[in-house]
Amino acid sequence: MENVSNVNKLESIKSFQSSIRKSEKALAQMTQKGANTTLIKKRLKALNIGLAMLENTWNQKPHPYTKENLAEARKVLIGLFPSIENIYAKSKEGSPQRTLLERRMKALELAVQAIDDLSND
Repeated sequence: MENVSNVNKLESIKSFQSSIRKSEKALAQMTQKGANTTLIKKRLKALNIGLAMLENTWNQKPHPYTKENLAEARKVLIGLFPSIENIYAKSKEGSPQRTLLERRMKALELAVQAIDDLSND
C-alpha cells in the first residue's frame, strides 16, 4: 500500500468508525420500524471489514475474515462511491460536510486498496 501519513491513517480510521456508528443507529431505527434491513446490514458488515483491513495493514491487528468476506466487502465498499461522490458534488467548497466526504472517500479507497493487497498475497 502507498505511504500514508499518520494523520491520514487516523482520519481514515475515525471516518470508518463514524460510518459504522451511523449505520448501527440507522439499523436500530429501521429494525424498530420493521423496515427491510438487508442492505444496511450488508453495508455495516462491509464497513467493519474495511476498518479491520486498515487496522490489519497499519497496526498488524489480526482479522477473522475469509477471502469471500473480503471480496463481498470490496464490492459493497466500491458501491458506496457513486452516492458519496454525488453528495460531494452538491456540497459547498470548503464546507465541513465536504471535508468529511473527502475523508470518507479516501478511507474507502484505502480500505479497498488494503483488501486488494491482502487478496494478492
